[in-house]
Amino acid sequence: MPLSEHEQRLLEQMERALYAEDPKFASALEGTGLRTYTRRKVYLAAAGFVVGVGLLMGGMVAQYIWVGVVGFLVMLGCAVLAVTWWRRGPAGQGAGPRTAPAPRRKAGVMDRMEQRWQRRRDEHNGL
Repeated sequence: MPLSEHEQRLLEQMERALYAEDPKFASALEGTGLRTYTRRKVYLAAAGFVVGVGLLMGGMVAQYIWVGVVGFLVMLGCAVLAVTWWRRGPAGQGAGPRTAPAPRRKAGVMDRMEQRWQRRRDEHNGL
């Protein structure tokens, strides 16, 4: 779900304040964002997929069926992981907006923080 204009302005203000307060810390955080982390995981899954293709082909050439099966399973697992990580990535990355939200199993830390942020925003708008 994209941020509203008000939320974007607040986020920009917080970013400017962070840069003004501690530019060294802010620049250190800039390179290790969620987007970089997600991209790295997807690249690792793609590399695993290539290894799986190699195992599959090697098993076919050497006529070891079990090596080919292992290669196929590695390919399948890495493809599933890559797609999953890509879709759960940050906004603006991946297959686009989802039409229906995924069912939530348990409220995690990020969910609780999002709920608190929503409550604060609602209280601020209600005043």
